[in-house]
Amino acid sequence: MDHSFYCGKKYCNFFEQKVIFTTSMNKLASISTRAPQKLSKDIVKKDTIKLQEEINRLQKILYAQKKYSLLIILQGLDASGKDGLVSNVFAGLNPLGIDVAAFKAPSEEEKGHDFLWRIHSHVPSKGNIQIFNRSHYEDVLVPRVEKWIDIAQVKKRYTFINQFESLLMDENNTVILKFYLHISKEEQLDRLNERKINPEKFWKHNDGDEKTREKWDDYIKAYEGIFTNCNNIPWTIVPSDQNWYKEYIVSKTILTALRKLDLRYPKLGK
Repeated sequence: MDHSFYCGKKYCNFFEQKVIFTTSMNKLASISTRAPQKLSKDIVKKDTIKLQEEINRLQKILYAQKKYSLLIILQGLDASGKDGLVSNVFAGLNPLGIDVAAFKAPSEEEKGHDFLWRIHSHVPSKGNIQIFNRSHYEDVLVPRVEKWIDIAQVKKRYTFINQFESLLMDENNTVILKFYLHISKEEQLDRLNERKINPEKFWKHNDGDEKTREKWDDYIKAYEGIFTNCNNIPWTIVPSDQNWYKEYIVSKTILTALRKLDLRYPKLGK
């Protein structure tokens, strides 16, 4: 893992607290939700801008080449900052080559189909970046916690999801990045309370969030099951109590993935 970033005329090293979840890890509680203490917020924010500028440059090639596609999956508990992440990290990209889909409770029509039916039409075409603000994992997470399906059905859905993601990678050159925005219970409470007193955030308040919060441990356990069983494409656990660090980790992970691709502008006449 590269632990350096450019700051001024020299490289500054630090320990990145991004965690790739492996099957040997099974407890989110052991993973910090905050940035390393010695990090400079100002330096990291400046470096994030540079990362995003490079992402923007490579997105232009991705869109022109139409050889690969990128699917970015954002999961996290309420108030973990998914909406803000989308706004701040992807604002500078060419809107012709990026889409965002937010998956909430399925409609009656969607309930009449298999749980992946509503997802498949939103996967990215070659050349495009697609962001899932919540995703097909909601259809394992919520039904498990609410006990709408039993563990046997949960395990079947794990299998179907792994097959679905393999299909996208193998058949459409889709690079899939999966992020869990890891927030502490204390920080979540602060953010939910802010939605009640900040006029700019009133619209985010939902009475149901308090009921969901009461099931915190159940949701954490359900997520740990997802990370263990749907890990063919590894999950990146992103410390998310501080937005500036969250945005840095996600930006750097995306840029690293793009740099691994054979991105080239098409030749004349191609």
